[in-house]
Amino acid sequence: MSSPKRRIEKDVMELMMSDHDVTLIDDSIQQFFVIFHGPTDTPYEGGTWKIRVELPDQYPIKSPSIGFTNKIYHPNIDEGSGSVCLDVINQTWSPMFGLLNIFENFLPHLLRYANPSDPLNTEASNLMTKDEAKYKETVKQYVKQYAHNITNEDDNVDDDGADDDDDELSDVGSLSSDDESDEEAAGTLDL
Repeated sequence: MSSPKRRIEKDVMELMMSDHDVTLIDDSIQQFFVIFHGPTDTPYEGGTWKIRVELPDQYPIKSPSIGFTNKIYHPNIDEGSGSVCLDVINQTWSPMFGLLNIFENFLPHLLRYANPSDPLNTEASNLMTKDEAKYKETVKQYVKQYAHNITNEDDNVDDDGADDDDDELSDVGSLSSDDESDEEAAGTLDL
């Protein structure tokens, strides 16, 4: 068995053995769903999201593709497709990182420290910069409406009836800012 395949197996097993609820898609260890809970002390607290993960054959050299299957209101997450703009991962991804890092560090960090200057959801970005209290209230409304009682047994259908099977996933290794400057994302991430 090749080294990338062993690494995929190791990382997926490590994720499955953690507290995360993981469900393989068609018994493939390269495609699966993970139940992700909003970080405490944020407007996302209490929310639960089902995240689709796809591991490329070149993983971990190439980073995973991820996407939210239920709606979330966030400047760096496309509301329609669930695609994630993860500059934190794009700028720091290394084969040394594993899948646990995404769910225990990268995604919580993204939800805690949104980057409104690099939005996928311009409405959320504008609201966050102009009226942070209203932004937080909108996030909480989305959590209440779209992110409660979500399990891996749920179909990929939002409360509005839209089928999400064709949602795009973010290839967190290939996203890049058009203006590649040395600007830092809001907040810090200790790895």
